[in-house]
Amino acid sequence: MRRDLPRNILVRAPNWIGDAVMCEPAIRGLRSLFPEAEITMLAKRAVAELFSAAPELSRVVVYDDKGPHAGLSGKWSLAGTLRRHDFDLAVLFQNAFEAAFLAWLAGIPQRYGYATDGRVFFLTTPVAVPSRSRGVHQVEYYWNLLKPLGLSGGASSPTLCVTVDESRQVDVRLAGAEVGLSDIVIGINPGSTYGSAKRWLPERFAEVAQRLAERIGQDENAQVVVVILGAQGEESLGRDIAARINGRSVVLSGATTIRELMAVVKRCRLLITNDTGPMHIAAACGVPVVAVFGPTDSHTTAPYGQERSIVREAVDCAPCFLRECPIDHRCMTRIPVDRVYEAAVQQLSGLSRVSGLSRPDNTDQTNILSGYTIFLDRDGTLNPDPGYIKSPDQFELFSGVSEALARLKRAGARLIVVTNQSGIARGLLSRKDLDAVHMKLKRLLDGAGVTLDAIYFCPHHPDDGCECRKPNRGMIDQAVRECGVTLDHSYLIGDHSRDIELAKRVGVRSILVTTGVVSPQDAERLKASGPAPAWVASSLADAADWLLSDASRASVQIRGRQVAHT
Repeated sequence: MRRDLPRNILVRAPNWIGDAVMCEPAIRGLRSLFPEAEITMLAKRAVAELFSAAPELSRVVVYDDKGPHAGLSGKWSLAGTLRRHDFDLAVLFQNAFEAAFLAWLAGIPQRYGYATDGRVFFLTTPVAVPSRSRGVHQVEYYWNLLKPLGLSGGASSPTLCVTVDESRQVDVRLAGAEVGLSDIVIGINPGSTYGSAKRWLPERFAEVAQRLAERIGQDENAQVVVVILGAQGEESLGRDIAARINGRSVVLSGATTIRELMAVVKRCRLLITNDTGPMHIAAACGVPVVAVFGPTDSHTTAPYGQERSIVREAVDCAPCFLRECPIDHRCMTRIPVDRVYEAAVQQLSGLSRVSGLSRPDNTDQTNILSGYTIFLDRDGTLNPDPGYIKSPDQFELFSGVSEALARLKRAGARLIVVTNQSGIARGLLSRKDLDAVHMKLKRLLDGAGVTLDAIYFCPHHPDDGCECRKPNRGMIDQAVRECGVTLDHSYLIGDHSRDIELAKRVGVRSILVTTGVVSPQDAERLKASGPAPAWVASSLADAADWLLSDASRASVQIRGRQVAHT
């Protein structure tokens, strides 16, 4: 299929929340393949709500098969609505026969999807289903569907956008339950709409939550609140667990929309959960997860990028994928409280803000980066990269970015953004549009007390042969002239091989984050075939950890040489 062919694309999303989250990297990949196309998602109501703020989508259409789209007449009506959009390509991530039939009924000329459920007749481009015996993760399963379209590399981790207003509204709601902004929130998600077989025991959830709350409260001298989440119908389960916790708790089971659930989860320091949709939402919002698995397969549906978060018991009958256990539920009842608690401590150990649970680090990092400059790529490093960001409404930071940059600022670093913005030359956005996006970037960072020292951008087309487009060094040289940057006291953080190549050309140390186009697997290949980064990080927070440690080591070495010279 020619890359310049589709201009109006329909995406049929999976029906389940967890599957839809795991599909998100592939949707971003589709946007990167066709950056100028209109991309419309057709999804059931809960999934449509999940993606309502996704920057990679142009619009979301709700498929209500219990209301106006029920029955054959409803399908005919929906097909008519889709036909009026004049789509030229349908990408069917949902595997059912119905998805292909609807696309055919809507007269979409190119219909692309896996050859499942007897629907080959309705697909113009059926893609062979990969063997499930190889244990392909569901994120990669969706990603690999697009490889015949030209998508390359490995999948990045799912990312979901929660708007600033949504976060504020949840803060207000929690304040009404006497949960302050400085309180630490531990999330518990004890239910499962799939069936009781996926549920760990409620009294064990309560005991783990209480032990964590006591430990974190003592270590940080802070107030800790346990927030219990769940779907409609799980309210009594939430109340039962709250009654077992000797401490502060808030029950939100059955009392949140999908967008509110996302904002609450993002507020959590940690989420302890069964294998459910909120588990994937938390991971996509950058929240550490502890996931208790029983009848399902953690190799294919674990929270992507948080594989160490899994707690499961190896029993002969698992994974069985049954909704209800016909025997003694041994896959869950044999998992003790201590194992889940220890997994939670391990997950929290990566967060420096949890002093008693953090990695040991006795180095005083005050002003350790004084005189240093950190060059930052933008799209894929600070924020999700949907292709071209044309307005502030499409721009949101990755979870944890503000906090990571605040740590670098407190350590004395200057922060300078260097970003390629060929969308200006392509006529997709104006300089005024770009200024508005960067104003929102500054506003989001202001909330964490972070001020950028400069933003440099290249507005040229890749074919222009300019000196400023990365990996060319023009923007760095401009920063040297205008900001007095010393390159031997500089780092560059980016998500693309061109960022690493630029760092090599100007002689600074580089950190590759795998939040954008380069997956961890691609990073390993890059080390072997191209300019190797000094460090590969899973997030900007991870990059900041390593950078501060590296600068601390360099400072110790310099002091050692000074003492030896004296």
